[in-house]
Amino acid sequence: MRVLKDNGLTIVLLALTIATVTGMLLTGWKVNNEEIVQHGGAALSLESYAVSGHFLSAIFENWESEFLQMSAYVILTAMLFQRGSAESKDPDQSAPQDEDPAGQANRPDAPWAVRVGGWIRTLYSYSLGISLALLFLATFILHLRYSALAENADAAMHGEPTQSITEHLASAQFWFESFQNWQSEFLSTAVIVVLSIFLRFRGSPESKPVAAPHSETGS
Repeated sequence: MRVLKDNGLTIVLLALTIATVTGMLLTGWKVNNEEIVQHGGAALSLESYAVSGHFLSAIFENWESEFLQMSAYVILTAMLFQRGSAESKDPDQSAPQDEDPAGQANRPDAPWAVRVGGWIRTLYSYSLGISLALLFLATFILHLRYSALAENADAAMHGEPTQSITEHLASAQFWFESFQNWQSEFLSTAVIVVLSIFLRFRGSPESKPVAAPHSETGS
């Protein structure tokens, strides 16, 4: 079917997301209930676990780091270069991504925001980075909320005092959770930027053509 061919990448990635979130839900449910029972508590139902701090904190902690990676990648690649990388613009040549969209405003097939012009076109010009940054901010806040909930549930189980969200925001535990994910995202991005200089994957738009010289920048 045409729809599958045209949208296969998105469909497969969403299917993999659903499958892995389901696996995370089921395994996290088992792990969390084992800990609760060990401390004399009653095991949670799957439905209760799905809205618990233990599960949602882990979900948003990971989503937060991914949106940070993507927003940083989009914004930094607009300004910075890596000669020879398939993930970079050529530092010696102008790129179509840098063109002023005002010159294309009369194209009938241009996006509506480009044709309208003004602040709408300006906002649209940076909408990808802005949207990813807002998704990072939203998931950061949700991670904070549910991480505090998970910490308080753990504290109650051990007979320790609970924390407010503000206190949790200032805690080493919350920032340890964030930094342990953020560092891996920046490292993995740096790795693909560098490896794409020397290595290839035939057929992928994230790779240069197999016969391209290492010195050639961009795909």
